[in-house]
Amino acid sequence: MRNQPVLIFDGDCGFCSTSVRFADRRLQPRCQTVPWQFADLADLGVTATRAEHEVLWVTPGGVVYGGAQAVAKALMSAGEAWTLAGALLMLPPMRWAAHGVYRLIANPRHRMPGGTPACALGKGNGKVMSQVAPQIGVVQRDSLERRPSWPHPAG
Repeated sequence: MRNQPVLIFDGDCGFCSTSVRFADRRLQPRCQTVPWQFADLADLGVTATRAEHEVLWVTPGGVVYGGAQAVAKALMSAGEAWTLAGALLMLPPMRWAAHGVYRLIANPRHRMPGGTPACALGKGNGKVMSQVAPQIGVVQRDSLERRPSWPHPAG
């Protein structure tokens, strides 16, 4: 069993990869991140269809949150004021609004800054992940490891 949550994102999407790198630097959520293209999705209990559709947060116990709820979980894991922001996004009516905003961003993500044609949902894309991997810090295809995990002070 994993000992920390996993944030699964679309590694072919420039907007998604940029957002994850931003979160890595600024928010430092306590999780491991991996592009779905490199993840052992079956081991994580998710399908490729779902991973293509939305960002996913998988708890060590195997509970899966998607879309805005995954973002909320990542915020909550970052600590400090981010915990409150994430918790608010989990509660109605903010949860409903967050879902709507998430879909407004995720559906046309190929048109967002940093987005690419590979971001378009429901389209087979020919982008080679090996070209993207060095940019997002992926080290190995066979594991969920990437650059040294977000270091966090104990506690």
